[in-house]
Amino acid sequence: MRGFTLLEVMIALAIMGGVLLTVIGSFNYHLSIVDRDVGETEAVILGRAKLDDPGFRAVDGEKGTFAPDRPDISWEEVVEPTDYPGVNRVSLMLSRDSGQRKVELVRYMAK
Repeated sequence: MRGFTLLEVMIALAIMGGVLLTVIGSFNYHLSIVDRDVGETEAVILGRAKLDDPGFRAVDGEKGTFAPDRPDISWEEVVEPTDYPGVNRVSLMLSRDSGQRKVELVRYMAK
């Protein structure tokens, strides 16, 4: 009779198990990166739309959320004067996941 011994089968299963766990871990890690990037892209798109909105005036200290569509993304605006007269630096800080992930958009606007 010819065939595999029990030891050979057990070694092959151990190798396959290690490879399978590595592949699953790598796949899970890359899915979390994709999820983070999708959320960051959504926040940037919403922030740019907020900055481009004609009704959005550069008034210091405003804050809010993108409710009702995206209440999990909040924004805060900070207006600072620059060294150039008549030009303000407008920062729009976007935060997700209860402030754990933040993105800052900066635009220079005339007063």
